[in-house]
Amino acid sequence: MRYQELYEEMTGGRGGESLRGWAGRVLRDIASGASPVAGVRHPLGFLCLPLERTGEYGVCLHIWSGALPRAASTTSQIHCHSWDLVSHVLYGRVENVRADVGDADGGAGDGAGDGAAGAAGGPPGHAGEAAGGGGGTTGHAGEAAGGGGGTTVPPGATHRVFEVVSDAGGDRILPTPRTVRCAPGVSEVYGPGETYTLPAGVFHSSVVPGGETATIALGHGRPGRSDLSLGPLGLGAHLVPRHRCDARETARAALHAAGRLS
Repeated sequence: MRYQELYEEMTGGRGGESLRGWAGRVLRDIASGASPVAGVRHPLGFLCLPLERTGEYGVCLHIWSGALPRAASTTSQIHCHSWDLVSHVLYGRVENVRADVGDADGGAGDGAGDGAAGAAGGPPGHAGEAAGGGGGTTGHAGEAAGGGGGTTVPPGATHRVFEVVSDAGGDRILPTPRTVRCAPGVSEVYGPGETYTLPAGVFHSSVVPGGETATIALGHGRPGRSDLSLGPLGLGAHLVPRHRCDARETARAALHAAGRLS
């Protein structure tokens, strides 16, 4: 199944078993080497298996597990996408925590992110996934260049907004002049067979109760939006290299998820 077929299955309320069957076949193909997909460690804590990228549309499988190596974020887990997300839980649970974000100068918190200047990222698992580095980044940050945006920090600010711009060299984490106040907002938990959506521009973080979860993630890019992450007020610009898994690590992750799914 491709993006449109998966979207119809996920949003039509009828696709639980067919989606599990499809995911199981995909995972077995990856584990056996029949599929050329390579995993990417993502700083949000999961391993991404990017399956499709067609224009502004993307399809990935996301696997969270304490048994798999993880990447580290250089900013925080609080981020917003430049694309609309539709996510289906295959096993485990996902707690989606929306962030109550307001400008530090006293603007009202609304949980949404304004598009920063620069190029918008892509659908999940590709160049534009935010929060410490798009599209699955890892490794150590380069030397920080300058201090967070070069502006005076207003009283009450808790985070600076960073734009994540990706290219072949990795993910550039760029401080913007915007500082915000941030606190946890509405929290929703989704379990196996459930689908949830999240529009572009909404700051949030994902928590995995129990530590073992896999999802199908669909992304639809929105022009004019940027991938953003909240980070320390004084953090400077830096580059985070991506870590792409080798064939053995990718196969191990796929086998792990296939076993959980069955």
